[in-house]
Amino acid sequence: MIETYDWAGGSEACLRFGPDDGPVVVAALPLFEEANRTRAFTVAILRALGEHDVGALLPDLPGTGESLLATEHATLADWRAAYASAVKTAGYPAFAFAIRGGALIDCSAAVEGRYHFAPANGSAIVRELVRARQASAREDGDAFDPAMLDEAGAPIELAGNRLSRTLIAELKVAEPATTLRRVVRLESDAQPADRKLPGAPLWRRAEPDTDGPLAALIAADIADWVHACGA
Repeated sequence: MIETYDWAGGSEACLRFGPDDGPVVVAALPLFEEANRTRAFTVAILRALGEHDVGALLPDLPGTGESLLATEHATLADWRAAYASAVKTAGYPAFAFAIRGGALIDCSAAVEGRYHFAPANGSAIVRELVRARQASAREDGDAFDPAMLDEAGAPIELAGNRLSRTLIAELKVAEPATTLRRVVRLESDAQPADRKLPGAPLWRRAEPDTDGPLAALIAADIADWVHACGA
């Protein structure tokens, strides 16, 4: 079901899945192109949560999805504020579910817990954007100096996105919240986690894709965690 939620900067769209009462999971997609590659996968997880009597909400954040705000005007502070507002409208008890850079978004939200799948800090996200821009520049016979990101100026294009210098500066120092958190990663990821699952990193693929078995595993794990939290 398509709904809307309001935040200080206006109104944004969201998708609602599963039961209307009981616990609800509010999802935060990965950032930038990774969001496009994993949206279908995320939707599969949220739909599967309904089979475990857990509702779900997938909000568009300002400057993403169907938002009327241009991406170049988006800031991390706005994303966090909008997500927190979406949580308030989602229902109670509410839990965060984030993938990759989405784990940087739920810091200000009043949630009962955070489920982070393959979380990444902001500096790692920026490094990947810079690598993509450098590779593109080499193909065009140009050069790109990452130091220019720290200079004041107009929005700059990175990996197909026009981003403000403010957003880039915010991301460079952003870290996921660590309280009330469950961390799950892929078995191929050497970083520590509460659980590791088999599967491939869909955010690395050239085209959007999904993984039904992995989506089902994550949905079941989220549901078990939510219910273990007393919801």
